Amino acid sequence: MSARILIVEDEPLIAQDLKFLLHDVGIKAVHIAMSYDEAINSLKNSSFDLALLDVNLSGEKDGIHLAEHLNVSLIPFIFITSYFNSSVIERAKRTKPQAYLVKPFQAKDVKVNVQMALFKASESNSENPVFVKEKNGSIKVDLDKLLYLEAVDNYTRLIFENEEVMVSQNLKSMQEKLDSKEIIRVHKSFCVNIGAISTIKGGALFINDHKIPIGRAYKHDFTDRISFL
Repeated sequence: MSARILIVEDEPLIAQDLKFLLHDVGIKAVHIAMSYDEAINSLKNSSFDLALLDVNLSGEKDGIHLAEHLNVSLIPFIFITSYFNSSVIERAKRTKPQAYLVKPFQAKDVKVNVQMALFKASESNSENPVFVKEKNGSIKVDLDKLLYLEAVDNYTRLIFENEEVMVSQNLKSMQEKLDSKEIIRVHKSFCVNIGAISTIKGGALFINDHKIPIGRAYKHDFTDRISFL
C-alpha cells in the first residue's frame, strides 16, 4: 500500500507500536511527530494521505487544534485517546474525524479503521476537484486543463490552458499533493501532464508552444510511461 501516514503521538512506545501495525498492513511510508509544532513542520515539508492524532498532546495546542489545521489542508485523520470528557468530545466532534481509537487499542481495530479511512479518502478524491492550500485560501486545480508545473525557487508555477498560477509550495510537494498518474517529473524544474504533450524531439518535449527539457536523471522513467509506435 503506497499511502503516506503521519502519526502524532507524544508517547514514543505507542507511536512505534502504531508504526509497526501500519507496516504489518503494507504501509511503509510512516512519519512520527511528537508534538503539535513538530507535526506542523512535517506537514509543511511533506504530504500525507492520513494522520493518526493523539488528542491529549502535551503543550499549548492539542490534537484537536491540529485536526482543525488538517481540515483546512484536506487531510483526513483518526483520533487516538485514552479518555474523553464532555467538552473534549464536543470539540472533537466538530472537526469530523474519520474514526476514534481508544487506548489501549487492539491491533485489528487500528488496521481496520486505517484501511477504511484510506478507502473513504480515495473515493472522495476520485469524485471531488483538487484544491491546493494557499496563503489566501485554496486554489482549485483542474487536472484536465493543467499543462505543466515549473519550479521557481521554493514556489511552483502552474501553467493551464488559459492562465498561470503561482503557489508557495515546492515542485516535489505539489506533485505529491496532486497525486495523479498523469503528472510526471521530467526535469528537476518541471513536471508535465502526459496527456498535454504534443511533440518529443531532441531531448525535449513540447506542450503547445512551450519547450520543456527532459533531464537525464528522469529520461528513463519518462520513456517508460510513453508508448512509442
